[in-house]
Amino acid sequence: MIFDQRTYTCRPGTIKAHIELYQKHGWEPQTRHLGLPVVWATTEVGDVNTYVHIWAYQDVTDRATRRAAMWADPDWLAYTRMSAEAGYLIKQENRILVAAPFAPLPGSPADAVADRKV
Repeated sequence: MIFDQRTYTCRPGTIKAHIELYQKHGWEPQTRHLGLPVVWATTEVGDVNTYVHIWAYQDVTDRATRRAAMWADPDWLAYTRMSAEAGYLIKQENRILVAAPFAPLPGSPADAVADRKV
């Protein structure tokens, strides 16, 4: 299992408007293809103009397949156009993470194995 961590930075003062735009137009088409995220959160302390989401995939092929379907969806494309036109985002960082074997994320296949060892 892999995890796609995506951190976005908005122009100061625009994060609320950006999240409202995403909730109204982006959430449904994105979750239709990617499923529910492991995490979708705003920053409370630190750079308060950032938000993070983490998506779980079986492997890089699963990630590529699901993301290709999302990028072929007219609803997702409409959202990305609206987001670009609004101009709220100024930075995006992506990381692919793999859970350490001694600290699996809850609900992951490794977590089930860890539960049997207790």
